[in-house]
Amino acid sequence: MTPRALSAELHSGRIRPAYLLAGDEALLRDEALLAIRQAVLGDGPADFDLERLEGEKLRFGELLDAVRSLPIMAPRRLVVLREPEGRRRGGGGELIERLAEVVSLLCEEDTTVLAVLADKVDKRSRWVKAFREPALLVDCGAPRGPKALTGFVREEAERLGVALGPGAAEDLAEAVGPQLLLLRQELEKASLLAGPGGKLTRDIVAQSCTQLASAPIWDLTDAIGEGRSADAVGVLEHLLVAGSAPQALLGSLANHFRKLARACHGGELSGHPFAVRKLTRQAARYSQARILSCLQAIHEVDEILKGAGNVAPRIALERLVLGLSA
Repeated sequence: MTPRALSAELHSGRIRPAYLLAGDEALLRDEALLAIRQAVLGDGPADFDLERLEGEKLRFGELLDAVRSLPIMAPRRLVVLREPEGRRRGGGGELIERLAEVVSLLCEEDTTVLAVLADKVDKRSRWVKAFREPALLVDCGAPRGPKALTGFVREEAERLGVALGPGAAEDLAEAVGPQLLLLRQELEKASLLAGPGGKLTRDIVAQSCTQLASAPIWDLTDAIGEGRSADAVGVLEHLLVAGSAPQALLGSLANHFRKLARACHGGELSGHPFAVRKLTRQAARYSQARILSCLQAIHEVDEILKGAGNVAPRIALERLVLGLSA
């Protein structure tokens, strides 16, 4: 089930005994959890009926005690467990091996709701398979590809009551890339330019995203795409010192190289003609095999930023930028 479908189900009044919010998009996970919390606990105080647990430090007995405790102020308790496999990465295993037992127990009771949040899961795992009817697995993965990102923009526009003109959603998704929080912010900003009851057109999107397009991140992608390695490392350092999140920077790099991949394959590029010409020139520096290699390198750094290996994020990004711009 998608987060949007989950919200509709909760709004209809159905509350399940256990939820697994799985995927690499923190915004979707957190918003799904917020919807579950609102449905389970309402607007009242949550001091007594909300318990937060971290898988890295948790013992199975502590989880069992948490879900067996009775609610005090609300009809149900809500137990939130983050990253249950964190303990397995450190050598432990009882929690994850017996989590299915907890889900089965909750499916027979109605006093506690369990919400498990996980960045990545193996759907073949026994504990993941336990989140079947009446429990639920919610797919919180980031939208992949232009069509999925455009779909996210359309859903957000519908939620905000913003009318979209032809091509506006596509242009906004192309300008921002797979950064959902930033996409939402840019959509809200563009809707202010459209005015109450106005339609968001491609011209308004272009006007709204002018400041975004001139941001330093584009200096980084241009330096990489043009092979200016020293400049690229310098811009990266500036962005990190200014407080840019490594994961957000990596998302921008991934979006840029996906555009270069489309250019290499002769695909259509949307956006301002100047930007399209610049991407086309940059793409000429790369073979299709090199583009694939760059995208694979970006994926490997993404794994590092999520905790794989012992390389510091700054070092991983510097090595990546040098490799992409070589």
